[in-house]
Amino acid sequence: MSKYVPPSKRNDSDAQSTQNSGYNGGRGGYNGGRGGYNSGRGGYNGGRGGYNSGRGGYSSGRGGYNNGYNNGGRGGYGYRNNSDNTYFNPRFQTQNREYGRWSHGEHIPAEKNPAIEAKLFGTAEEPVGQTSGINFDNYDDIPTEATGNDVPDEITEFTSPPLNELLLENIRLAHFTRPTPVQKYSIPIVAAGRDLMACAQTGSGKTGGFLFPILSECFDKGPAPTPKADDGPYSGPKVTYPTGLILAPTRELATQIYDEARKFCYRSWVKPCVVYGGANIETQIRNINQGCGLLVATPGRLIDMIERGSINLANIKYLVLDEADRMLDMGFEPQIRNIVENSDMPGCENRQTLMFSATFPEDIQQLAHDFLKDYIFCTIGRVGSTSENITQKILYVEEHDKQNALVELLDAEGPQLTLVFVQTKRLADMLTDFLIISGYKATAIHGDRTQRERERALSAFKNGAANILVATAVAARGLDIPNVKHVINYDLPADVDDYVHRIGRTGRAGNTGNATSFFNGENKKLAGDMVDLLEEAKQDVPAFLISMSRQSGSKRGGFRGNNTRDFRNNSNYSRGGFSRNNNSRGNSGYSSNNYANNGGWGSSSGSFGGNSNWGSSESNWSAPSSNNNKSWW
Repeated sequence: MSKYVPPSKRNDSDAQSTQNSGYNGGRGGYNGGRGGYNSGRGGYNGGRGGYNSGRGGYSSGRGGYNNGYNNGGRGGYGYRNNSDNTYFNPRFQTQNREYGRWSHGEHIPAEKNPAIEAKLFGTAEEPVGQTSGINFDNYDDIPTEATGNDVPDEITEFTSPPLNELLLENIRLAHFTRPTPVQKYSIPIVAAGRDLMACAQTGSGKTGGFLFPILSECFDKGPAPTPKADDGPYSGPKVTYPTGLILAPTRELATQIYDEARKFCYRSWVKPCVVYGGANIETQIRNINQGCGLLVATPGRLIDMIERGSINLANIKYLVLDEADRMLDMGFEPQIRNIVENSDMPGCENRQTLMFSATFPEDIQQLAHDFLKDYIFCTIGRVGSTSENITQKILYVEEHDKQNALVELLDAEGPQLTLVFVQTKRLADMLTDFLIISGYKATAIHGDRTQRERERALSAFKNGAANILVATAVAARGLDIPNVKHVINYDLPADVDDYVHRIGRTGRAGNTGNATSFFNGENKKLAGDMVDLLEEAKQDVPAFLISMSRQSGSKRGGFRGNNTRDFRNNSNYSRGGFSRNNNSRGNSGYSSNNYANNGGWGSSSGSFGGNSNWGSSESNWSAPSSNNNKSWW
């Protein structure tokens, strides 16, 4: 076997014979001028993955396309041929591929595959995920309102047009029969090329509300041409150009959106990918290099990949912010501005921007206004309200009695999926240990657990191995866990909007659920808002709550004052007429400087959710000396 010659010495006279003979190494690396180094025609390939014909390389007639990234020594994965805008992935060019391709302006779906369909969608008898429930028909009675210029008419059925026919097939495979109210509006609004700010009750189909219209548009219009890559021997890392970007505040929510996107991207040219902090970034880079039409990301990890040169946002046509109020209110504003304004992403005039949440206070609407153009504001149900499908009970329980009250609740209802919310990470662990020792099947999820531990906890809860999940705020926003029957607020949150999101983990997609909250003097500031919330949802209001509301002097109705309508309809609104000097928003008390780069939800540091202040929510029970037993599997 010939000796390997480094690039710096390949022009030396004593190295010519060695260079001519080439070095193959069995994997197609430096291949005698036919792959690997190839005199600047195939990209220097680190000796592990050059041309390697027939093992993954994309031959464009120039000795192997690998753009500087060799992907595990098996030859560079092909991505897109700039000459004819063909978008495909050789990894999936087999009989059993999951995704199709876009070639010469035509969408070529993959063939149907029963095995993949069963994995993604389940069967009619055992569908994957939760579709419709016993009160789904009541959604037709939910009040809706859309404000803005030239609002398109809502739709009443899934039809083509406006939806792509392949997407309709996937929607039917997912056992959806007709659109929810938010989908009735979002689909025609996006099809008309408009921006959207959508506020909808929890569990009302918001994920489909943005996935359905943007995927339909992608299927019809295809990807934008990719900027021509540098063909030099040291052209740098391979760059991925997604068409759609969905930003989410937490890793769990990002993963959930990705799982849903896989269903509706099935057989299409759009391959979804997900990136988030706390997981191996090199693995995520290898995945997106195999093709990425739709990217789901947390802000911190996305910025990391942009700075590494692995992702470029120049081709973004659709930007979605899920749980947008929390994204902008809890420290993500600087990161989002960095992504939107300081990257290569097209400006708001050249992209469509969609924002979804269950709550949208006025100050958040003002901030979100910076990212939107001539948008439509859509409200489904009373914004900031809860669903009547959820039976809410408020119990007066002192701090030292909470454990006994929890046990009584769990024993009375029998085994069922129950989500228990606490304020601190320490209490989540302590309460989980207490429940396990008491004979319950419990697990915990909070910001101090590793990504693998959180994934195992969620998996155990979803499949019923553990029927009790103790959680901090990390699980409160956006997560769609099928068949949660009971939400218990062991500790109430500080504001009523967070309460809305917490109890919205049950009663989803038209199903019914129960929510029980432990209330005491520590929560008296919530009393007035809670009375209004319960009355609006037609729930029983306990006498102690009404009395405490009067005693505390808390204003009733205040929690919805800035949430119930498009703030542009306010008499004091003027376009661009609010000040945000020093990154703060008027009297809201928020300053982005207080939160920037502190490892908030979804940041690369992996520190999010929960609260390090233990406060008064600790119980009298002492945790075991070992912290390793945090779950029952």
